[in-house]
Amino acid sequence: MSPTHADQVAVLGAGLIGVGWAALFLHHGADVRVWDPRAQALDEVEARMAGPFAHLAELAPDAGPRGTLTLCTELAEAVTGADLIQENAPENIAVKHELYAEFEALMARDAILASSTSALTWSDLSPGLKDPSKLITAHPFNPPHLVPLVEIYGPDEARVARAKAIYRRAERVPVRLKKDATGHIANRLASALWREAVYMVQEGIADVEAIDAALVNGPGLRWSVLGAHMTYHLGGGAGGMAGYLSHLGPSQERRWSALGAPTLSAKVQADLVAGVDREAAGRSIAELESMRDKALIATLQTRKEAPHV
Repeated sequence: MSPTHADQVAVLGAGLIGVGWAALFLHHGADVRVWDPRAQALDEVEARMAGPFAHLAELAPDAGPRGTLTLCTELAEAVTGADLIQENAPENIAVKHELYAEFEALMARDAILASSTSALTWSDLSPGLKDPSKLITAHPFNPPHLVPLVEIYGPDEARVARAKAIYRRAERVPVRLKKDATGHIANRLASALWREAVYMVQEGIADVEAIDAALVNGPGLRWSVLGAHMTYHLGGGAGGMAGYLSHLGPSQERRWSALGAPTLSAKVQADLVAGVDREAAGRSIAELESMRDKALIATLQTRKEAPHV
């Protein structure tokens, strides 16, 4: 890539994720064309990017000049000439297939079609294309302009490599799945943890507030700097992971055997809703989101200064 060439990015869909992607790429110098079939959504894009831009200015003040933003009423205008097409359509296979059919022929030969899908897999989406190698799944974590993770799966090594380079230029951390999987990596981990959190509420082991406090002030704090495997590697002391498995593997298996499979019965749902209402203590969703974002920014700034494991 020439140092004078700005990444050309098409963002399809101007919802929460699409606006976050657009602000992120623009802040890091990409030229971004945003398309949405809803005229009102396009009209609101620039105003809705104000918050993400403020966050990014705080997190990455030395990113350089912003790229250019173009709001597109025509799909062809958005995708023609794009290096990366970041698709954020609703989580509906038929809708995505219909969208792909509209613009596949307009894509540049080496362009990357990256779906932000969280619930669908590459195998679900690729039959919507004449050339499935054009597609990768590139799942961000919300909010995408703050949480660095992008989970990638695709069969074309060259496209995956180029996509990873584009995301890295936007200061993302791309990780690649070796095989197509529902929930990718992080949502599988998050779902497993929440399943047990719900089970503990169902069984009366602890209240919602206690479970959340235990997570945030215990393993959650450690997980912000260490992955699950590295945590247990250090838990093995001088023997590392081998030592942990040798000495504490059986106790880990006992804990696994005690984990539950909850059901979202009416009572469990009511207990969860009541619990988060108590924990929210009257704060609105917008207030809670603002608190989350401020905490994420502070954490990310600290991580920049801290050594990486």
